[in-house]
Amino acid sequence: MSRTPAEPETAQIVDTLMDGRGVADAPGKKVFVDGALSGETVVFRRRRRKSNFDEAELLEVLRPAPERVEPRCAVFGVCGGCSLQHLAPAEQLRMKQGVLLDHLQRIGTLTPERVLPPIDGAAWGYRRKARLAVKHVFKKDRVLVGFRERNKPYVADMARCETLHPAIGTRLEALSALIGNLSVRDRVPQIECAVGDRAVAMIFRVLDPPTDTDIATLSAWAQKHDIRIYLQTGGPESIVPLPGHEWPEPLCYELPEADVTISFTPTDFLQVHADVNRRMIAQAIELLAPDADSHVLDLFCGLGNFSLPLSRVAGSVLGIELAADMVARARRNAADCGIDNVVFRQADLTAPPANLVADRRVNLVLLDPPRTGAAELIDPLIEIGAARVLYVSCHPGTLARDARRLVDDGGYRLAAAGVMDMFPQTSHVETMALFER
Repeated sequence: MSRTPAEPETAQIVDTLMDGRGVADAPGKKVFVDGALSGETVVFRRRRRKSNFDEAELLEVLRPAPERVEPRCAVFGVCGGCSLQHLAPAEQLRMKQGVLLDHLQRIGTLTPERVLPPIDGAAWGYRRKARLAVKHVFKKDRVLVGFRERNKPYVADMARCETLHPAIGTRLEALSALIGNLSVRDRVPQIECAVGDRAVAMIFRVLDPPTDTDIATLSAWAQKHDIRIYLQTGGPESIVPLPGHEWPEPLCYELPEADVTISFTPTDFLQVHADVNRRMIAQAIELLAPDADSHVLDLFCGLGNFSLPLSRVAGSVLGIELAADMVARARRNAADCGIDNVVFRQADLTAPPANLVADRRVNLVLLDPPRTGAAELIDPLIEIGAARVLYVSCHPGTLARDARRLVDDGGYRLAAAGVMDMFPQTSHVETMALFER
């Protein structure tokens, strides 16, 4: 038995959430309206009712907010990759700064002594790492390549992506046609993409071995578009170059201010926005203020994104990372750059060893943990007693939680904090906070 659709309603939007929904000033429960902005008068229809709130679709904007802009992407609202394309970039930054300050106050009961100016960069075509979903849809008689739909498991039907680096984002239709011509088109669930300064790589996950004809098709496409193609038949260890292809030069990106080049593999973690990453590193060095007498500890150091630039101005740097293969690549990056005052170690920082830092000269610390934060490291950090701790975070909630302990238990003060727009058009909030004793 079908349910009669709800009647349209008109209301003013009193708040905007980071996922792009507006909160309607409607009687009864809260109503979250997709794509509505604070201050707008809109017409909406409730489409899903829950115990504490309702969800609604936006039918019409009667009075738009000054911050509303036309989304650049044709499938915005359907694709789950972005949530804020209808909001001007400057307002996105203001919202993200507000989220950081709210979390610090509400969770950490802290207010930074100084709010750092937001770090931003290009709002479009910036994303140099992505995992694209692939699906051969029989009813459409074509292969879809892109991100999944918002709150749904289906692959969005998209011809291009405006936030991906153009080397990837403008080639979705070409990838669709390529995979559609393969015998294994039903057995390719994803493509992992990575863009370096001088090369682009794509890893095709294949559940069945491609035929010789498939290999030839992939090879011709790779040469035409100047893209390195890899095949992955199982776990990460199964990734191999497309047969007949080898590349002597690894993927890399340059940090010219520090005279550093960082090489990486297509599966390595790296900051997705190259411009914001460079500005973030510069701000980190400015805030930590190392000199020739400084001994820096870089936790969750990865490939040396912070460690290597810091080593150009510090006396010594110790970088610690869980993944042994990334530690090996960080060491190689240091050697290739002619840097000899940095040491990289492998350790699980979610269960830090008692002798995490044997060198008691450490006086500056930088950490860039995953979304879960660094709760297990707070006691070791307090014991180290560095003069300054710079915490880079991709989750304001866990940052605020850990900040409270650094202040209450460690005798630090929150000297400065601010946001970095590493993912424009999305709800991701990247932050940086400086703690001083």
